[in-house]
Amino acid sequence: MAQWWIDELAHAGAEHLDPGYVAGYDRKSGVDPSQDVERLVRHGLDADATVIELGAGTGALTLALAPICRRVIAVDVSPAMIAALRDRVAERGHHNVKVVEAGFLSYEHTERPVDFVVSRNALHHLPDFWKGIALQRVATLLRPGGILRLRDLVFDFEPCEVDERIDAWIADAVDDPAVGWTASELAEHVRTEFSTYSWLLEAMLTRTGFEILDREFARAAYGAYTCRRG
Repeated sequence: MAQWWIDELAHAGAEHLDPGYVAGYDRKSGVDPSQDVERLVRHGLDADATVIELGAGTGALTLALAPICRRVIAVDVSPAMIAALRDRVAERGHHNVKVVEAGFLSYEHTERPVDFVVSRNALHHLPDFWKGIALQRVATLLRPGGILRLRDLVFDFEPCEVDERIDAWIADAVDDPAVGWTASELAEHVRTEFSTYSWLLEAMLTRTGFEILDREFARAAYGAYTCRRG
C-alpha cells in the first residue's frame, strides 16, 4: 500500500479492539440476521453460493449464513473481533468458514469473484473518500450480477434537517449501555465517526457500478440496501 493509504485499524473505534467490549457486543448490538438472510435467499443464495462478509464482527451473520451456503469468508480488521469469531466458528463446527483479519481496503481476494458480499455497520468507520474506494474494491470481489447487501448508520435527510433529526435520534437512545447505545454514545458517533448522507452513499454505489435494487430505512438513520453489480 502507498504511504498515503489510511490505517483502517486506527479508525475501527477503540471499543472494537477491547476484548471486554467485544464479549458483550452481541447483547449490546442485538443483531438479528434473519432479514438479511431472507433477502439474500430471495436473490439466489443457495448451497452453491460463496459469500464474503466485510466487517464480520463477532459473526452473527456469518454463522447464520454458513449452514445454507457453500462458503463464507468472514473479514474483520479488529484482532479482538477476529478472536471471538474464530472461537464461535470452531464451537459451531463450521468448516466452510474462512476467517481473515483485514478490512475493506486491506483484504486481498485471491480467488475467483464471489456471488454475494455483505456488510453490516462497518462502512461508516471510513471517511467518504475511502468509502468510495472501498465500494470500488467490493465491486471487484463480486461476479457480474453478484449481490451486495449493505447495512449501516446512514442519515436519510437533508443538511437543513440535521438539528431536528439528530436530536430526535439521540433522544430515542437507551439508558442501559449493555443492551444498546446510549445518548452519549450516539452523540460521540456523530462527532467522531463517518456516517454519511443516504444521497451521498447512493451516488457512490451507482458510481462504483452498482444498481440499487431496494433500500429501507428506520428512524432515518439505519439504512439497508440490496444492490446488484453491473
